[in-house]
Amino acid sequence: MSTLARKTKKAKFSTNRITALDIFIFIVLTLGALAILIPFWNVIMISFATQREYAENPLLMWPKEPTLNSYKALFADGSIGSGYWNTIKLMAVGLPLSMFLTVSMAYGLSRPKFPGKKPIFFLVLFTMIFNGGIVPLYLVMKDLHLTGSLWSVILAGSFSVFNMIIMMNYFQGLPESLMESARLDGAGEWRILFSVVLPLAAPIMATIALFYGVAFWNSWYDAMVFLRKADQLPLQNVLRAIIVESQTNASNATTIGQGGGAESFSTGMKMAAVFVTIVPIMAFFPMLQKHFAKGVLTGAIKT
Repeated sequence: MSTLARKTKKAKFSTNRITALDIFIFIVLTLGALAILIPFWNVIMISFATQREYAENPLLMWPKEPTLNSYKALFADGSIGSGYWNTIKLMAVGLPLSMFLTVSMAYGLSRPKFPGKKPIFFLVLFTMIFNGGIVPLYLVMKDLHLTGSLWSVILAGSFSVFNMIIMMNYFQGLPESLMESARLDGAGEWRILFSVVLPLAAPIMATIALFYGVAFWNSWYDAMVFLRKADQLPLQNVLRAIIVESQTNASNATTIGQGGGAESFSTGMKMAAVFVTIVPIMAFFPMLQKHFAKGVLTGAIKT
C-alpha cells in the first residue's frame, strides 16, 4: 500500500472516531433537549391530572388517575369551536394577503433600478423604528368603518417591515442575469417575479409564511382592541376569557369554603388551553422546517 493510501485511510479512520469533544457536545445537546421536552411534557400531563394529584406533585410525569375534566370544562360552552373558526378565517385571508404585500414590496425594493428606491425604503424603515401606536391605528380603522370586523385584525397585522427586509435581502442575492435573460425574452416584472424569482425563493417563502402564520395564530391584542362581539373573537381571546372565568370561579369557590372540584382546577384548564393552542401550529412546522434555517440565514447575510 502506498504512503498516500495509508494517509488517506488514517484520515478517514480519525474522522470517524468519537472524541471527548463529541461526547461533551452530545451531553450538552441532550440536556438542552430535556430542558425543553420535560416542561412541555409536564404541561400535557397536568392537563390530564386532577387537582389533588397536581397539589401533591406539581412535577407530573404521568398522572395516576388521568382525567379529561379540564378539557371538558374548556370545551363546555362551545366557544372554542367559534374561536378556532375565526382564527382559521383570519389565517386564510390574512396569510395570503401578507405574503402578497411582502413579496411585491420586497421584490420592488430589491431591484437596483427601481425608481425612488432609497426614499421609499427609508419611509418603510421609519415605520419600524417609530410606531404611531394603537390610538392612531384605531382611529384609522374607525374612519374606514372596519372596527367590529375581522378585517381590522387582518389589516392591522398584514405587513411586517422586518419580514420584508429579510425577503428583500434574499431577492438581492439572486443573480441579476436571470432577470435580464427573462427581460430579453419579453417577460414583464410580474412574470419575472412569479416565473423566475419565486420558484428560487422556496426557503424564504416558507420562513416568512411561518412567521406570519404564527403571528396570526397567536394574535389577540388587535382583536381585543377592534372586536366587540364574542362570536367574532379568535382562539387566543376565547381561551383567555375561559381561563379568566375559571380562575374567578375557583377564587369565589375558595372564598365561600368550597373548591377542590374539577370545575375549580384552573391550572389544569390553563395547561389544556396551552396544549390546544400550540398543537395545530406545531403540526405545520415539520413541513417547513427543511426551508426554515436556510431561509433565515440566507435572508440575513446580505444587507
